[in-house]
Amino acid sequence: MRNKIALIFGISGQDGAYLADFLLKKKYKLLGITRNNSKSNLFRLKKLKIEKKIKIYQNKILNSAFLKKIFNSNKIIDEIYFLSGETSPLRSIAEPIQTFDSNVINLIKILEFIKSKNIKTKFFYASSSEIFKKNKKNIFNESSEIGPRSPYGISKATGLWIVKYYRKQHNLFCCSGILFNHESPLRSNKFVFKKIIQESKKIKKKGGNIYLGNLNIERDIGWAPDYVKAFWKMLQLNKPSDLVIGSGNIYSIKTFLNITFDKLKLDKNKIKANKKNFIRANEINSYKANPSLAKKKINWKNTLKLKEIVSKMINDELY
Repeated sequence: MRNKIALIFGISGQDGAYLADFLLKKKYKLLGITRNNSKSNLFRLKKLKIEKKIKIYQNKILNSAFLKKIFNSNKIIDEIYFLSGETSPLRSIAEPIQTFDSNVINLIKILEFIKSKNIKTKFFYASSSEIFKKNKKNIFNESSEIGPRSPYGISKATGLWIVKYYRKQHNLFCCSGILFNHESPLRSNKFVFKKIIQESKKIKKKGGNIYLGNLNIERDIGWAPDYVKAFWKMLQLNKPSDLVIGSGNIYSIKTFLNITFDKLKLDKNKIKANKKNFIRANEINSYKANPSLAKKKINWKNTLKLKEIVSKMINDELY
């Protein structure tokens, strides 16, 4: 029996790196796409000691010729994971065209290629909890109303519907994971919880303060290595299905901050909150996932609570 082949768009990011590590342990042959294949951009793969086990392609402008080259070189690609693109709601406001190019247009190009070649590749798309409209309880599942508030959220909602379209109209095996916050030592420092870890460790070494916005914002937080297992499990189903992937546990920024400061034995007077530069307009104050369908369909759940996640992020700080 041959080893399966998987292609990961966004191989150099947090999710791409953990997914690659997970699939290699399952004896997959791996192909990875990154916009920048410099050593500095591949540090996550190096950290996991897997960078030499992956065939990495650099690509800045995705087109059918590039996809044809990859498929011709590898004959059969069993699974594609689309984890790349713009990930910041704030940056998407300044760069909406680039956001749609990377999150939507590239998605369509891949699905069109799969359709045109009539191949049996299974496809996973990373959508986001940012697609949802505020509701009374701010608990979200697969049936919750969509109402994004940023170009990023709109692009991820559009991606979700594009995947549904190709699944229903063209009978492709494609599905979306609607992802809530998931943290790890490999998280990018442009996200608030990683920033808290980094800035807190700087205070521990050199002193100073940490500056943040609204500390009462609540997010559903899980452990990233668990989430990539859900991606894979979704592609092992007999029929594709879109699923909410989240922990079902919400924590405020203040709670995350307090746990971090307690573990590092820092003075909480160094926390400077409600800074206007760090407050996003129209933000939903609380997001909580209802991952019950994921538990039912793929037997998946998040395994770590917040204190364990914070400890791992502090103890295995990369930067």
